[in-house]
Amino acid sequence: MTNLKYVALSLGSSLGDRRKYINEAIQNIENKIGKVIKTSSVYETEPWGFTDENMFLNQVITINTILSPQDTLKEINVIEQKLGRIRKNNQYQARTIDIDILYYDNLIMNTVELQIPHKYLHKRKFVLEPLCEIEPQMINPILNIDTQKMLDNFNLYNNILQ
Repeated sequence: MTNLKYVALSLGSSLGDRRKYINEAIQNIENKIGKVIKTSSVYETEPWGFTDENMFLNQVITINTILSPQDTLKEINVIEQKLGRIRKNNQYQARTIDIDILYYDNLIMNTVELQIPHKYLHKRKFVLEPLCEIEPQMINPILNIDTQKMLDNFNLYNNILQ
């Protein structure tokens, strides 16, 4: 029996055929990382952390994987590159696809390459809304509150939690 891990991923796209990039990312995730369990609706949102005329399409999915967090991240980077993502100096910018690990089971991890749960999860309404749609009771193991509470108290948490 394999040791499946439950992982929540956020997907975003603001360049080109945004829906196609998200759908191709999901297909690649299923082929290379793990079985897709749940998918949220697709949300159209403003860019976060930078200014651009392109709106984002955002979606959250959950998957089961046997990969480690590090191997999951490696596969995500390969998928992003395959779908035309270009990274520049760790600055936020318009992109064909962005895939972030939000949760990996109840793991808390803080390395240079990877922070789980995602360090800005509580500050990104464009992630909380679709995550809440499919996993409202998922607990953030650092904040010890669920997705619904994070979304309900978004303004409060956004102002007091850094």
